[in-house]
Amino acid sequence: MELRDALTQIAEIRTRIAETERFRGYRAVPVAASGVAAAVAGFVQSRLRIDPISNLSGYLTIWVSTAAIAALIAGSGIWLRFHSGVDRLAREMTWLAVGQFAPCLGAGALVTVAIARHAPEHAALLPGLWQVFFSLGVFASCRLLPKAITLIGVFYLVAGVYNLMHSHDHSAFAPWAMAIPFGLGQFGTGALLYWNLERDSK
Repeated sequence: MELRDALTQIAEIRTRIAETERFRGYRAVPVAASGVAAAVAGFVQSRLRIDPISNLSGYLTIWVSTAAIAALIAGSGIWLRFHSGVDRLAREMTWLAVGQFAPCLGAGALVTVAIARHAPEHAALLPGLWQVFFSLGVFASCRLLPKAITLIGVFYLVAGVYNLMHSHDHSAFAPWAMAIPFGLGQFGTGALLYWNLERDSK
């Protein structure tokens, strides 16, 4: 019994140490590249001239696909870190970081499905809601990242609230309503990650 208690305490200590360390799995270039994906999606939407009011599925196809691509791009740094032979503590930090951010993505996906299938007349709320959910993920991850990342969370929150305030008119679906917040937000995140975590290691 004493051995089991000791092992449990060691596991708790390792978890708490992981919570106080900075997570280095998010890499500047992949995160910034996900911002490029958002900018490209905005350009594609403007060129295709999709009207989300009459073609909600087309609008969702563009942005849900972009979100999936951006997640793969930004998550590549985490995947490489997890499979690069890092020690057990680093792996625990990776799981902790993923666990902190994943709920906001899950919530966003569920709300998107609910609105698209059962309340499409309220679809104009989606851009703002996506940004608010994303801000919550950023805030949840702040303890493992440089403190300046909090500013990114505030940026997404303000952008989301602004879009929610304008969800009653057609501008809620404008390409810039998604491209600017996620493009600038991910570029800014990449810059902060480089400046605070990667610059000194070179």
